[in-house]
Amino acid sequence: MKKLILLLLLFFNALTYAQMTAEDVKTFTLKNGMKFLVVEDFSIPNANMYLFYKVGSRNEYQGITGLSHFFEHMMFNGAKKYGPKIFDQVMEFNGGANNAYTTQDLTVYSNWFPISSTEVIFDLEADRISSLSIDPKMVESERGVVLSERRTGLENSPWRNIIQAVQAAAFIEHPYHWPVIGYEDDMKNWTQEDLERYFKTYYAPNNCVVVISGAIKLEKVKELAIKYLEPISIQPAPPIVYNKEPEQNGERRVSVQKDVANPYLVIGYHVPEAQNEDYYALSILSSILSSGKSSRLYASLVDEKQLATAIYTDYSESFDPNLFYFYISANNDVNETDLENAIYQELNKIKNQGITEKELQKIKNQKLIEFYNQIETINGKSNNIGTYELFFGDYKKMFQAPENFDKVTVEDVKRVANKYFTKSNRTVGVLKTNVEE
Repeated sequence: MKKLILLLLLFFNALTYAQMTAEDVKTFTLKNGMKFLVVEDFSIPNANMYLFYKVGSRNEYQGITGLSHFFEHMMFNGAKKYGPKIFDQVMEFNGGANNAYTTQDLTVYSNWFPISSTEVIFDLEADRISSLSIDPKMVESERGVVLSERRTGLENSPWRNIIQAVQAAAFIEHPYHWPVIGYEDDMKNWTQEDLERYFKTYYAPNNCVVVISGAIKLEKVKELAIKYLEPISIQPAPPIVYNKEPEQNGERRVSVQKDVANPYLVIGYHVPEAQNEDYYALSILSSILSSGKSSRLYASLVDEKQLATAIYTDYSESFDPNLFYFYISANNDVNETDLENAIYQELNKIKNQGITEKELQKIKNQKLIEFYNQIETINGKSNNIGTYELFFGDYKKMFQAPENFDKVTVEDVKRVANKYFTKSNRTVGVLKTNVEE
């Protein structure tokens, strides 16, 4: 019965997915280099706009760390036409909502709005892209906000403490070394010149990909884009990030002392970027290890042995080789060494014995359902199209993802586990209360 329900669900989603093909994504590029990807979807009278700026902490250097995240804040603090705090007011008055986030690789802004407000949204975005206010008084006010955010995060989040320590140890030369929020001393000492140069370089139209999905025709998007965004001047291409992290030739370990009830562990293995051929096998391996209560690590370490209260893994898209993360919180009275060794025992089972076809098919089904569910909504369409355009080099590869997941074999999963989960390739971080010896 369960298999029948699953097959019916997959069939239903397949029909939904079949309504959207690569040909449904229309593209054009303005004279200033700003690229647009448009999906016409009249299922609801709304639309969204995602603006993917190719700038994150990866584009910083010591002295200006944290600037990418800082400008995520500043973009809501006023420009020439819409002054301080007016952006959100106008957006909400017109029935819209927005969000933004900064990562190591990107800064992304998203707007959701009724179709009647489309021109207002274009006007708002054009204003802050072309003439963002970098007023010194506003800079100092927002500098205080992000400094407080950094301090509060480190004080309140054990995870943030240990993750930053692991990143810093795992990356010696690549800018993934520093946290997205930046270093405190850098944040205190950004100059007006630093800010103006950074904004002009990275908030250029030719450094942005815009994805719009919803109840709007391509011709209307073009008309508004030409009216509001094409007049913004093109800028020289941003500097290329040449830094490559050397191969790690030995286990690295860091310890952080913090008053916590039980130890926290973070383990990171160096793995390749999203465009690497091993991406899909590694993504499936991550799900096999920690997706759901029947996953390898949860079933063994949480349910059976009760060594951990929570465990999950993360292998996310990135422009450059990054880390495959394990996040584990220890159970009461559990020694972190015992917990760490139990993790390696589970990894060795996969490295030596592999996984079963049943396990693999289960995860493939999960990936398929997750994928179809995401692109059923206009928000999911825009987010996924932009993700594949930026991280995989072409939005068309989104439509190849189900097939690429389906091609992964049990041998592929075993191979990548052996290739990347080696002692010399890992960095281990332990956070616990200081115990005087």
